[in-house]
Amino acid sequence: MTPTEAVQRRLRMAARALGRHGLAHAYGHCSVRLDDSHFLVCASRPMGLIGAGEPGVVVPVDGPLPAGVLGEVRLHQQIYRRRSEIRAVARTMPPFVMALGTARRTPRPRHGLGSYFGAGAALWDDPQLVREDTNAVAVIDAMGQANAVVMRGNGLVVAADSLEKVVCLTWYLEEAARLELTVLGAGLEDASAVLTPAECERRATSAGGIFERMWDYLTSGDPEAQ
Repeated sequence: MTPTEAVQRRLRMAARALGRHGLAHAYGHCSVRLDDSHFLVCASRPMGLIGAGEPGVVVPVDGPLPAGVLGEVRLHQQIYRRRSEIRAVARTMPPFVMALGTARRTPRPRHGLGSYFGAGAALWDDPQLVREDTNAVAVIDAMGQANAVVMRGNGLVVAADSLEKVVCLTWYLEEAARLELTVLGAGLEDASAVLTPAECERRATSAGGIFERMWDYLTSGDPEAQ
């Protein structure tokens, strides 16, 4: 398998994992950086339905989107353009994150998985689709240096330094949102502990195969898993 084929396969696995675990349905997309000027985005259809061997599309970091590429891929462009450390992006619709977002809230770091977002994900307070460059710029401005931005009534964008980490962090934030809603529903918001910045920094580790193990879990059973 050539390096290009390996990247394509990994992107398909990521897309299917996001779909299979309920983090995206008919809508959503993920991508991986190829070099300073290009990235690869998954096929423009429901991620859980992307077939083995189905190729993604190479997109320029600067310039118009290629024909057939979904308009909100402009969000990916803006992240890759501004943040050289970012190697992968996922645009998803996790239901618990969406529910919190309608209340203009993002999950607070109440447990280990929430610690990976520091004080919390950024919030974009607008439910409209992001299909123009000006709107994409505004969303990523709101995101700043965070690794996630919740778009009120319109899902989530996560960015990280690897494709595997993007998938894992998307799952982590949805789990943090599930916990947040459970705490709120039980009337325990005031009693529930929130991690301090120092506790978040210490807990948000990559050691011990944290992301590798979650990647294996999320991609288990994939038709292209090796």
